[in-house]
Amino acid sequence: MRHFIRYTAVGAVATAAHYLLLVLCVEYGGWPAFAASGLGAVLGAQLAYAGNRWFTFAHRGSVGTSWLRFQATALLGALLGMALVALGVRLGIHYLIAQAAATLASLVLTFAVNRYWTFRPAAAGQ
Repeated sequence: MRHFIRYTAVGAVATAAHYLLLVLCVEYGGWPAFAASGLGAVLGAQLAYAGNRWFTFAHRGSVGTSWLRFQATALLGALLGMALVALGVRLGIHYLIAQAAATLASLVLTFAVNRYWTFRPAAAGQ
């Protein structure tokens, strides 16, 4: 449970950056919401990687390996988010409400993947 609470705290910071970029791109850049969601996810993923590596999971393994795994996991979450935002907008839901639903869905998915694959503890004796 401690890991999930820390993961959520790190995610809150990364999500704030994600949403800020999303709103800027949609409201001032005229971007489609799903594309802005994807760009925001890229920014959020970089912030989340650093916070989760050092704060959430105190991971001591290879930065290169964990970074690549985290990016693959973030891509999975971003694609899910982009699809949910596109679907929500298509159904007439405001893009920020659709993004909030997408954020919750990807939180659960990416936590599980990151805990058991990206930042899994090293086996005893390694």
